[in-house]
Amino acid sequence: MEIKTTSERMYALLVLFDMHTGFYSKAISGISSRDAHNRLNTKANHVSWLAGSLVEQRYDLANMLGVGGKQAAHELFENHQGIIENVTYPSLEEFKKDWDHISPLLRTALINVTDEKLNEQIDMGPVKMTSYEMIAFIIYREANCIGQIALWRRLLGYEAIKYD
Repeated sequence: MEIKTTSERMYALLVLFDMHTGFYSKAISGISSRDAHNRLNTKANHVSWLAGSLVEQRYDLANMLGVGGKQAAHELFENHQGIIENVTYPSLEEFKKDWDHISPLLRTALINVTDEKLNEQIDMGPVKMTSYEMIAFIIYREANCIGQIALWRRLLGYEAIKYD
């Protein structure tokens, strides 16, 4: 399927976005709630936090592009907060439900984003970047977090993620 974006700069990022949309579901598939919270006696972020953080990030990006909404577990992730010790995060199925809700809305926003919007400056204190740079970073982070979940699958004894 050929993708036609309003801004030519968004084509490659949208291809990656589409890949990540499917990989997310495959990465979390079949992981038990117990295992999703298992940190294997490390300080690493567990699968539940990674999965919820990715959903929060998609909602944040959607909001930046004019699509409203929040995930059900927003309060656990707002303001980019890290993992909260001794909290049971929602099930992976709940995160997937929010992922499946926001992804097509965000996809449409990414297809339709204009160069004018992409050139807008974002001021985050010491860090300044354009909306385009923020979108590119978020797409990069999605790959990183999905890769971490894929690694957790293997560390926890699950079958490797299927990329087909």
